[in-house]
Amino acid sequence: MTSPDQSRFSLPQRLLHWLMAICILAMLFIGVGMVSTITPKYLTLLSIHKPLGIAILLLAILRIGMRVRYGAPTLPAGLPEPIKLSAHLSHYFLYALMVTMPLLGWGMLSAAGYPVIVAGVQLPAILPISNTLHNLLWILHFYLAFVFFALILIHIAAALFHALIRRDGVFQTMTP
Repeated sequence: MTSPDQSRFSLPQRLLHWLMAICILAMLFIGVGMVSTITPKYLTLLSIHKPLGIAILLLAILRIGMRVRYGAPTLPAGLPEPIKLSAHLSHYFLYALMVTMPLLGWGMLSAAGYPVIVAGVQLPAILPISNTLHNLLWILHFYLAFVFFALILIHIAAALFHALIRRDGVFQTMTP
């Protein structure tokens, strides 16, 4: 949904965008730390990674709801169609990964028989215990994290392109 007269994202959308940006970047770096260590720090990182993943899932669902409810500003009329298409597609992929990555992690832990505890509450398993399924989900979660990181870098590059080169107001739609 897009409102033609809307020049900026709503304040709640902007706040949620930046909160999620911090959470997702933290999550990616925590994930890198987890897969690169076998020290006791692994358990500390894992204890942060699991609830943060569930928080990101809930925030992503809220964000998608807000996007449907409030829409998004229209892109500048002079923006070439391939750039408009890539902007729309990249946002769909970002939203998809914001939901998919936590679900893959939760499913992976469920398939391994590990609990997911958030704020002292154990969440139900979403998949049956299966070593094969656990391994498949681990591989998907691992490699999609790289895809997610690459997409985030492209998103940042596009934002800087609009802010510093095109100066077309796209960047300002999401700034505080």
